[in-house]
Amino acid sequence: MRGSKLTVSFTVNGKQQSLDLNGNERLIDVLRDSLGLKSVKEGCGAGDCGLCLVLVDGKPIHSCLMMAAKARDKDVITVEALGGENHLNPIQKAFIENGAVQCGYCIPAQILAAKSLLDSNPNPSRAEIRRALSPVLCRCASYLRFEESVIAASKRGT
Repeated sequence: MRGSKLTVSFTVNGKQQSLDLNGNERLIDVLRDSLGLKSVKEGCGAGDCGLCLVLVDGKPIHSCLMMAAKARDKDVITVEALGGENHLNPIQKAFIENGAVQCGYCIPAQILAAKSLLDSNPNPSRAEIRRALSPVLCRCASYLRFEESVIAASKRGT
């Protein structure tokens, strides 16, 4: 039915959300515009750059490719859930300490990709780290620093 709203409920960063959607909204737009989660960035809009990466039920997903209605009854995590200025997650700390934070544009997605990896594999190899972080492009080319950060975070436990 054209013009009708669809109520979609899902959890975002531990908080239950119930939103009236048109049905054609992308998850990235709902997260940024409706919920104010600005860490979710849009680069290409085609799933190629990975800047829009969020975790959906623990798995990294390009939010620019996912319709928000598909998030129904799912658990969505953005970097805001990991920690703030006064209480950083071990991954966030490791990224700062290893100089991986340069322009910062890709950092939320890189951190979430690292979290997904470390949640499933607390002691990854360099090859596994590269593979896990590969969906997110970095214009500053901090890839080695990202690897070092994930290794450091794995030693701390996440």
